[in-house]
Amino acid sequence: MRIDIITVSPELIKSPFEHSIIKRGIDKKLVDVHFHDLRTYALNDYGKIDDYQFGGGAGMVLMIEPIDKCIAALTSQRTYDEIIYLTPDGETLNQQTANQLSLQKNILLLCGHYKGVDQRVRDLFITREISIGDYVLSGGELGAAVLCDSIIRLIPGVIGDETSALTDSFQDHLLSPPVYTRPAKYKGAEVPEILLSGNFPKIEEWRATQALQRTKKIRPDLLEE
Repeated sequence: MRIDIITVSPELIKSPFEHSIIKRGIDKKLVDVHFHDLRTYALNDYGKIDDYQFGGGAGMVLMIEPIDKCIAALTSQRTYDEIIYLTPDGETLNQQTANQLSLQKNILLLCGHYKGVDQRVRDLFITREISIGDYVLSGGELGAAVLCDSIIRLIPGVIGDETSALTDSFQDHLLSPPVYTRPAKYKGAEVPEILLSGNFPKIEEWRATQALQRTKKIRPDLLEE
């Protein structure tokens, strides 16, 4: 998989890709991530990429021309399965979306900034708009990092035990059951006896029951969906 990210702040977003599971996927050449500084396509030597919005109002808006030039340069080299704009008013990211995107070959991400982008960018170039939650960040960089993490960890070979990702919360519209490790007893708190039994069919039955109970208690909306 190849992921290209258009950003006003490339240094802000690079760090998450230099550590942990994402870095492992890159080192294994299972995913290729490239960052593109929008200011490279600025309208003048001062790096102009934004302007005041028509009709007045607070906040600067990313202009269409630099974004058009950047996207045109990238799409001239390859075809993208999705061109995604990270924005608070997009569809809310969930596990099913991450699953879908992890199967794609080429993805292009555009990080919003300031007051957003000229609406014509969204109308002409964007195929999908994604939000990581009902709140506003200073820019789309952190949202892009979250989206990439949720996708890359699903690529076969990135995580050592591939079945681990398949048992995460939300994969089957349920929350994960509780997990335990050594010691079996700690300050009076004990691991459920069933997990020490070695009876794996019963253990899986217990986990399924726990997952359902936790979902009913914490996220009943998942069961309604």
